[in-house]
Order: sequence, then structure tokens, then C-alpha cells
Amino acid sequence: MNTKTFLTTHGIIYAVFGLGLFFIPNLLWPNYGLELNDKYAVFLSQHTTIFLLGIAIISFLFRTVEEKSIYARKILTGLLWTNILGVIITLYAIYKGIFYGFGWSDPAFFTLMSVLSYIKLKQNK
Repeated sequence: MNTKTFLTTHGIIYAVFGLGLFFIPNLLWPNYGLELNDKYAVFLSQHTTIFLLGIAIISFLFRTVEEKSIYARKILTGLLWTNILGVIITLYAIYKGIFYGFGWSDPAFFTLMSVLSYIKLKQNK
């Protein structure tokens, strides 16, 4: 997969989750074992959208980066570390008993995205 396809796919995935957490948080979060009991919890979910859509936008903006350039390596490295943080934080949520039910899918998702980011980064050297 070339860098353009990878960054486009990465951006789409993050945009879908970001929009979902903004528009239908009451539908999504209970699958992970979280309850949104008040407007403040809903807002925090929507606030998370800032970062998810930000990552999506950055991925889209860098899609045309030249293959194997220093800029491609930097954006791929940033995405790799972002996804690794996702693994750590979501595993913590499971460990603390915050995530249950479908909550296992978050660390699985971030692990997959980390592996794909790592593979793409290695191909780009």
C-alpha cells in the first residue's frame, strides 16, 4: 500500500469514529461499557472529536507527501506514536474496569493501526 492510500485510509477511519462520537455518542459508548449520564459526559465525548478529526485532517493533508521523504517518515512516526498511546490508554481503561463489553475492540484497533503504521514506516525508509 502506498503512502497516499495508507494516509487516506487512516484519515477516513479516524473521521468516521470522530463523527460518530460527536453525533451519536449515546449509541456508541454503551457498547464499551460507558454510560453518558449527563450533558457533561456527552460534551466530553464530543470534545474528543477535536483530536480524532484533527488526526484525520492531518492524515488527509499529508496524503500527497512524497514517498520515502523525510516528511512522510515524520507523519508516519507521529501516527505510530499516536496509535501506541491509544493501545496504552485503552488497555488501562480495561484494566481499571472502565471498558468492558465491546471495550476489547479499542486496544485491538489501536494495535492494528500501530502495526500498520510501523509496517508503512519501515517500507518508507
